[in-house]
Amino acid sequence: MGWDNLNGFTLPQKKIFLSPARFRVVIAGRRFGKTVLGVNELLYEAQRGYRRNIWYIAPTYKLGKDLVWEPLKEAIPASMIESKHETDLSITIRGFKSKISIKGADNPDSLRGRGLNHVVFDEFANIEPDTWFKVIYPALTDKRGTGLFIGTPAGYNWAYDLAMYADRQDGWEFFQYTTEEGGNVSKEELEYAQRTLSPKHYAQEFLASFEALANRVYSCFSRRNNVDSGVCDLGGELHIGMDFNINPMSCTISSKAVDQLFVHDEIAILNGNTEEMATEIKTRYPGRKIIVYPDPSGNSRSTKAPAGQTDFTILREAGFDVIAPDAAPPVVDRVNEVNAMFLNAKGEKRCFVHPKCKNLIKGLDGLTYKEGTSQPDKKLGLDHFPDGLGYKIHMMFPIVKPQLTKLKLIGI
Repeated sequence: MGWDNLNGFTLPQKKIFLSPARFRVVIAGRRFGKTVLGVNELLYEAQRGYRRNIWYIAPTYKLGKDLVWEPLKEAIPASMIESKHETDLSITIRGFKSKISIKGADNPDSLRGRGLNHVVFDEFANIEPDTWFKVIYPALTDKRGTGLFIGTPAGYNWAYDLAMYADRQDGWEFFQYTTEEGGNVSKEELEYAQRTLSPKHYAQEFLASFEALANRVYSCFSRRNNVDSGVCDLGGELHIGMDFNINPMSCTISSKAVDQLFVHDEIAILNGNTEEMATEIKTRYPGRKIIVYPDPSGNSRSTKAPAGQTDFTILREAGFDVIAPDAAPPVVDRVNEVNAMFLNAKGEKRCFVHPKCKNLIKGLDGLTYKEGTSQPDKKLGLDHFPDGLGYKIHMMFPIVKPQLTKLKLIGI
């Protein structure tokens, strides 16, 4: 690349910096040297042409200022600075008139409407994916801009999905390095971290491993064991678990084979209602026998339906069979039944999900319990698709509790 500042780089940093890929995704352990890499990216990209627009985006504006603003100012000689603005955190490079700006993703609307040549996302796992897909990527298209994503893992969220995409897609490249490989942390410090952190926490923070979140509701679900691109529609009856939440109205669609369940499709309708969901199901799967396992509360109310109708009556009028208990099962029972389908104590795995069911997978990965309770944290917005799956599994594969019988005591 003809860049003179590589002497201070470690070998992993050099490999990332010198990659010709348009977009690079870097997952690395703590103290790998991501900030050094990011600052050098900003300065290099600002000198690749005239009036280039270069952004560094952190999860929040404050975090961007705290992490990068001072290192950036220190890295640029005063003779190279045409102007510097402390209020909007921007520097214009003399001779190129290119502008480097520090931005925060906590206000995505403020990032709209500007053409970009290059962007660096820092700790991108903690940034909403729409910031990239709906705001920043469109701003790069007219200039065919480039990007660098750097961060540590945060479970199997969109950063994992983007990393896996980069690993197999032309024009992208994926890098993954541990803290130790970064060469900036001593072995003594790493040994201390090993002694003081749980194995899962250490693996995520220092080994750059996509560890699942602690306190997960669906702890038996594993992408490695339960997500399979070979899952398909087996024909015959379709088994649909449905949650009546209005935003989104959601369902999972499955085939059954003996005692196994194969989830091959999902539907999400924003601000939808039961009639719209029924229409979409029949459009996708015309002429099929469909059995719906809905939220039991749908027997007494409806989502935006005419007076006198319930969600259940709407589904039946659409030609679906409806199977639901008289009352909602205890949450703990439903969760146990779902977990047992993914992996039971015998090591059996009986529920499999196609990778395209992204909402379901995200919910199974990320839904956690409210701290100190046995209730899922619905504020996360991840419960709708797993709930629909749970209603279905509860009716199709219930855990049968042993019945206790009275014992006759001898001599009484």
